[in-house]
This record gives sequence, structure tokens and C-alpha cells, in this order.
Amino acid sequence: MSDFTSNFWPVFITAISLLGIFGCALLLWRTSKIKVETSPDGTNGHVWDEDLREMNNPLPRWWVGMFVLTIIFALFYLSAYPGLGDYAGKLGWSQNGQYDQEVADANKALEPLYAKYTAMATEELAKNPDAKAIGERLFMNNCSQCHGSDAKGSRGFPNLADQDWIYGGSPEKIKETITGGRIGMMPPMAAAVGNAEDVKNVANYVLSLSGSMHDSGRAGLGKEKFTACAACHGVDGKGNQAIGAPNLSDKIWLHGAGEAAIIKRVNEGKVNQMPAQAGRLTDAQIHVLAAYVYGLSNK
Repeated sequence: MSDFTSNFWPVFITAISLLGIFGCALLLWRTSKIKVETSPDGTNGHVWDEDLREMNNPLPRWWVGMFVLTIIFALFYLSAYPGLGDYAGKLGWSQNGQYDQEVADANKALEPLYAKYTAMATEELAKNPDAKAIGERLFMNNCSQCHGSDAKGSRGFPNLADQDWIYGGSPEKIKETITGGRIGMMPPMAAAVGNAEDVKNVANYVLSLSGSMHDSGRAGLGKEKFTACAACHGVDGKGNQAIGAPNLSDKIWLHGAGEAAIIKRVNEGKVNQMPAQAGRLTDAQIHVLAAYVYGLSNK
């Protein structure tokens, strides 16, 4: 990857751009100095199909003028805008800056639309058809890539349409999650649990908590070893929303069900991150989006 981030490429792009422009200028100048001998009739002596003769007229002045103007324009453009490696240009334009400005202009134009929603409670807003339509668009543009267009998630991405919440499903918690994002981390617990057999026993005990298919003998042996996990998930395995520890006593599995999936999580741990939306969405947009998400599981 360092091959694509070194200083060589900006210099290479700058050299190619400038050499191309000055090469065209040199070609135009050189061709204007070349004198080709012509026949008395003004042709260069080439004949095709017995009677088609090639004339040797100079380039039209308007064409040469357009060529020169193109070269001048190219030099002006490259001095004003980015185009020469990492040179930012005299005007300071950037695609990120233009995007941010367009987003700011759009948000300002939409302020009157959102004004009537900011004063409404989340529960009330979740029932408003117009607010739901706006919230759905915000969800599709910013959340559906991970949680799916139906908000039911997939492996590693929580289902937002049920009542199972990792950090809590109250309006305040949903808004908090959208605004600041979340970083969920389960450390590798194999060393704390014991050996490989102990890990397998704990996995079966975890399966027993939700009534899933398990080895009852191993589950009995794994109950004592589960104390290493109880600090986060609780003695009863019902989780802790304050720290984002999932409930293990239901049949909802974020990273896959079954003995093998649980053993993998105990051995390897897991880090999941939801990016914060505060820098991308306004407070009013987050309020409407939170109401939409709240309404998915509170119909």
C-alpha cells in the first residue's frame, strides 16, 4: 500500500501533465517552422486513385489560435485548481469542500421543514406519516447499508425491528446511539475460562440459557466456568445494556448461533463499531431518524 501513498506519484502526475502541455506547445511551434517544398500547382506530389492530389496548405489561423488558447487555458486551470499532484490550487477548491458546502446549503433549505418536528416527542413523531417518510429516506441513505432496507440486520449487524436492544431501545438511547455511535468489544475469554474443553462446556451452557440445542452434560460443567463471562453478561446471562453486553438467554444471535459460533467468539472475542452520525446529520435529522427507528419496534 505504501507504493500508492509515497511522494513519487504526485511528482509523476505533475510531470506527465506539464510535459503533455508543453509537448503540444513545442509540436505546434516546430510544425510552424517546417517548410515543405511543393509543386508549382500547390500540391505535395502525393496522388491517389490517379487524380486525387494532396494539397500542402498551412493550418488555418483560427485553428492555430484555438490550439494556443487551449494550452493557455490548461495552464490557468492547473494553477487555479488541483491537478498537479498534491498541489491544492490558488482558488483552494476541493471536492470535499464543495460537498460540505452543498450539504450545508441543503440543510439550511430544509430547516423550515424540520422545524415543526423538533418540538415533537419521539413517540408522537414515530406515528406522523410525513415524519416517517422522511425518517425512512434518512435510514435508507445512512443506515440500510449495514442494517438492511427492512432494518432487520444480518450477521454482525443488529435487527432494529424487534425488541432486542443491546444498549437500550428507549427514544433517548436510540438518539444517543445514532449521535455518538457505538464501539462494542468482547475480549478473548479462552484464557479466563480455561482449556479448550472448558470453552466447549461454556458454549453449551450458553446454549442452554436460551433453550437451544445443547449437550446437557457439558452445560452442567460449563455453568461454573461461566462466572468469567458473568461480569458483563450477568449471572443469568441476560446481558447488561449499560455496557452493551448482549442478552444470551434469548435465541437472538448477533454473530451466529450454535456451538461452533459461540466457541469462536469466546476464543477470538469481537469488536464491532457503529460510526457516529453527529457529523453527517443535523440534530433535527437525528431526531426524525431516531423516531423512525423507534417506530420500527414500537408499532
